[in-house]
Amino acid sequence: MDKSFDLIVFGATGFTGRLVADYLLKTYGVGGTVAWAMAGRNLDKLAATRRAIGAPQTLPLLQADASDSTALAALVPQAKVILSTVGPYQLHGEPLLRACADAGTDYVDLCGEPPWMARMIARHEAAARASGARIVFSCGFDSIPFDLGVVFLQAEAQRRFGQPLQRVRGRVREMKGGLSGGTLASALATIEAIGRDPSLARTMADPFALTPGFRGPAQPDGDSAAFDDVAEAWTGPFVMAAINTKNVHRSNALRAHPWGRDFVYDERMLTGRGASGERRAKALALATRLQNAVLGVAPARELLRRFALPKPGQGPSQYEREHGRYEVLFIGDGAAGRRLRAVVRGDRDPGYGSTCKLISESALCLAQDTSPAMAGGGIWTPGAAMGLALVRRLQDRAGLSFAIEG
Repeated sequence: MDKSFDLIVFGATGFTGRLVADYLLKTYGVGGTVAWAMAGRNLDKLAATRRAIGAPQTLPLLQADASDSTALAALVPQAKVILSTVGPYQLHGEPLLRACADAGTDYVDLCGEPPWMARMIARHEAAARASGARIVFSCGFDSIPFDLGVVFLQAEAQRRFGQPLQRVRGRVREMKGGLSGGTLASALATIEAIGRDPSLARTMADPFALTPGFRGPAQPDGDSAAFDDVAEAWTGPFVMAAINTKNVHRSNALRAHPWGRDFVYDERMLTGRGASGERRAKALALATRLQNAVLGVAPARELLRRFALPKPGQGPSQYEREHGRYEVLFIGDGAAGRRLRAVVRGDRDPGYGSTCKLISESALCLAQDTSPAMAGGGIWTPGAAMGLALVRRLQDRAGLSFAIEG
């Protein structure tokens, strides 16, 4: 079947899906250089989304339910890339991913659910390799700024020093933004899956859970408050580290370990210097432990769903999205005492204002800038599949900056 579309946004009626559609409309229009469509299970809701973002009626709407394998098999061959925002992926994502892997259609998503990702690698990577489909997880705030931040830093180290950095620290300097119901739903689904299958807790704790067949050296602990002598500041746990570290190690493994088989990487949140920084780091570590304990109790999760947090389809306001920002510092150490620092900055709320741009440009980078010779069929990370091509695209179009510091 001919590819009618460069890109199909699957789940366009959800909160993030609407933001993606709005971004594509404002950036690329309809009937221009990018041929795209919106897809979902309900045509009336898709039409309402089209009206809400101000798109013309010429923007195609395609009907397919996330659980309808027959409809998905008819949908995915029409596009070069399917962009999925239908989470939690562990509840709704596998039929679409399977359809893409079988049909040879590229796929990107926002998944930050490592147990599901590990399961999909085991089940569908062989089919994706055979068909040529490039399946790319985690194309939002988790994990693009971190995955590509390390790719950028290591590329610069190779250019300057002729060898990679053996140890990289990711340190979040600033993160201002809101929470959506979809993010909450994914987190709670993961916790409930661990409750049903306690072995999944080991997957969450294992930095090499997404590198089947390879296990590197012990990695630093990220759960406590600690003073970082290299960053010269106190640090506490970073909520997304359990996702991002796995993707960074998978990027290294997928490219045959260009950073070494003994590469060490961790992420933490900078809290400041002196006594005030120490207090904030300890408070963050305590809050993380308490949050994990509370979310492990089923009645507490139900209360959060019903009363405390946004529902799926809700999220931060336009003002919050546009006035959010983030900044991540990377400090790399190599042989002979060599050290290099890089910083990645985003100009919007990380989870939504920035993420809608990150996943859109990732999909288009895969379709337009990344040949099968660069990345063939398989299940990829953004850093391994697209690397510096995506860095350039995000700097040109998505409000991100990647720079060497100092």
